[in-house]
Amino acid sequence: MPLLAHTIPLSLYIHLPWCIRKCPYCDFNSHALKEGLPEAAYVQALLADLDENLRSPLQDSLGQRPLHSIFFGGGTPSLFSPQALETLLEGIQKRLRFEPALEITLEANPGTVEQERFKAYRALGINRLSLGLQSLQDSKLKILGRIHDSQTAIRAVKTAQDGGFENINIDLMYGLPQQSKEEALHDVAKGLALQSTHFSWYQLTLEPNTVFYHTRPPLPPDETLWDMQTEGQALLRAHGFNHYEVSAYSQSNRECKHNLNYWQFGDYLGLGAGAHSKITDFQTQEILRHWQVKNPRDYLDPKKNKVAETQRVTSEDRVFEFMLNALRLTAGVPLFLFENRTGLDRERLDPLLRRAREKGLLTQDPEWLQPTERGQQFLNNLTELFLPG
Repeated sequence: MPLLAHTIPLSLYIHLPWCIRKCPYCDFNSHALKEGLPEAAYVQALLADLDENLRSPLQDSLGQRPLHSIFFGGGTPSLFSPQALETLLEGIQKRLRFEPALEITLEANPGTVEQERFKAYRALGINRLSLGLQSLQDSKLKILGRIHDSQTAIRAVKTAQDGGFENINIDLMYGLPQQSKEEALHDVAKGLALQSTHFSWYQLTLEPNTVFYHTRPPLPPDETLWDMQTEGQALLRAHGFNHYEVSAYSQSNRECKHNLNYWQFGDYLGLGAGAHSKITDFQTQEILRHWQVKNPRDYLDPKKNKVAETQRVTSEDRVFEFMLNALRLTAGVPLFLFENRTGLDRERLDPLLRRAREKGLLTQDPEWLQPTERGQQFLNNLTELFLPG
């Protein structure tokens, strides 16, 4: 089946890599801000990066397609001033078309300085805010190395709402060092009281190359983690939040369009230090991935190539990558989406789907790819069935 531009949405991810301080659990490409923020130079580097992509062999695949969503991630994007983001958004709109219902998300820190900017961000057309609260307990925030306290976090949500944001995600973690089930559920309850439209609620994991990985804090036992997860999910469900992805919960029609595009194997262009891209070349029928240099200093250097590496996604990898993403969605995806987004015939999946259904990990609907409740619980086992070879 041919890959067609009108069947594959295109999103834009922009990585702003600086933070006030690096948190001990964070494995993202983020860097503590030790000097002044080079926001003007970085905005120009981002636009130059976009220009390079539009001059590349993929220019026809990029320049003729409207943007489905924009996501400012980090780092702490809210360190950038509204004036800098205005210059950036205006530059992007001169180069790419915006869909009428474009979702623009900004990740923000609850810190007081950033709160003062929320109304200005909303005036720029940024219509979705993602606030990294992580916890609403001061003792846990201190352990996590966060620079805000619980009252600052609560005030940030209210300030964003007063500033015109109707679509707000809050990030909360459970399974924190020495956290009890009651404390985890108390965080969820306090989060619900803030009346946000979306929750990213996920378990703390100790990732390599983090302080927590090398100096492991005492974490709750598996039995407690399971109770936190199941009772927290029930509490969110009782308050009208749909559990639509592994760690994402939303009110009706408030799912994150940008992340849905990832999980449905859409295309995305990544700008910024360490940003990743997945782009379909409709002329060659290839799917390409590339990622930018990680060090902000290298990214800012106009004499250096911003692209670190490019890879072609093989047919075997397309199968695995599609399923790895799509099966994170609790409702799954229609089978025809596999053909539309990979260019492969559905028959290629038949023996793999048969095995997954025999193991009780996929539902029996022949036209739908959806994990069963057991498949959701053992998602790693399910996706491993689609590994190449």
